[in-house]
Amino acid sequence: MKDLKHLIYFEKLLEDSNNELIAQAKEDGRICVAYTCENIPEPLVNLDGTFSVRLRAPRTGSMEMATYYLTSFLCEYSRALLERAIEGGFSYADCVITPDGCTMMNRCVENMELLNTTGKDNDRFFYEYMEIPMKADDNGLNLYVLQCRNHILKPLSENYGIDVSDAAIRRAVEKHNRLCELIRAIGEFRKEERPRITGYEFAVLTLATYAAPKELLIEKLEETLEELRTREPDENAYRIRTVVVGSEMDDVDFIKLVEDCGAYVCADRFCGGSLPGRDPIVLTEDEDALTQLCRQYMYRGQCPRYMDTAKMVGRREYAKSLADEYGADGIIYEQIKFCDPWAYERMMGAHILGNEFGYPVLSVDRPYSIGSSFGQLRTRVQAFIESVEIKKIQRGDK
Repeated sequence: MKDLKHLIYFEKLLEDSNNELIAQAKEDGRICVAYTCENIPEPLVNLDGTFSVRLRAPRTGSMEMATYYLTSFLCEYSRALLERAIEGGFSYADCVITPDGCTMMNRCVENMELLNTTGKDNDRFFYEYMEIPMKADDNGLNLYVLQCRNHILKPLSENYGIDVSDAAIRRAVEKHNRLCELIRAIGEFRKEERPRITGYEFAVLTLATYAAPKELLIEKLEETLEELRTREPDENAYRIRTVVVGSEMDDVDFIKLVEDCGAYVCADRFCGGSLPGRDPIVLTEDEDALTQLCRQYMYRGQCPRYMDTAKMVGRREYAKSLADEYGADGIIYEQIKFCDPWAYERMMGAHILGNEFGYPVLSVDRPYSIGSSFGQLRTRVQAFIESVEIKKIQRGDK
């Protein structure tokens, strides 16, 4: 296929955690809210005068210093973030907010604070730690609303004078929805029998929306959507179609590896992806915006932090529904090594998706950056593709 006009631009944005659009927004006097987890309602950290950046550590190498403080048994995402913070890589942030999606992430940010890695020259800089409900019910919603009010809205207002009114939240949701509509419209092309966008290209576009001020991406995303409407897809470019499900994923090279082996990544259900991360928020006038926003994040969230039966069953049913909707032949279930919440979820999810729902499943634990295990992962993905092809032949599929 013809190269997308803006793909290189988006790829360059992802090469460093501190990209040119972050610098542009900072020069305009806006407050950078850094955060670490999908349980942060994004519109709340993209109010007027602010913009959000989900912390990443691209091109991670040695993590010796972070391992010293966190031990080698914590997930590589948390260690990579602390290593980058110690190096001064998050100096652009005006605050850091983390929910307790897992204790590893809390320990990472606590060490950032204790080591005074960020905000040294900013007397208004703050760290905040949020408690996330473990059950999606009315009590959980009350907790969620309270935590968002006390640990996002209140400190932004008190430290930086940010407007946190109901009207301001509604404006932020409206801007958020425009971005979501674009990403979801682009993602719809993945359903085609001959997709006109690769899974890698889509992953790059989606990740950029977490890594840079959102409204500065709108124009290029609009142009990309129009470009895709007339793009001519390749013939028979892939051997199978797969959904990638699992934990935090900001390494687009993983998606590229899977597709280079011959498996088209037609849908994504991982932290930092588009499903359900780029679902629009629906607000009505009969209830305050904060409560409605938190309710939708809580009930649509797929994080294993939620441990009630309905949410656990729902996570597996959601993965199956994506595989059905996007015409997947199999599912790749991934987790970062030493990620405790997703380790249990992956074990059960892979078993149920395979044995009860009938989808071939490749279950892998992976490093934060796949460079160190590229060959091993490639071999496993190739073997998975071949096994799926054999099953298709046995069923008589074309």
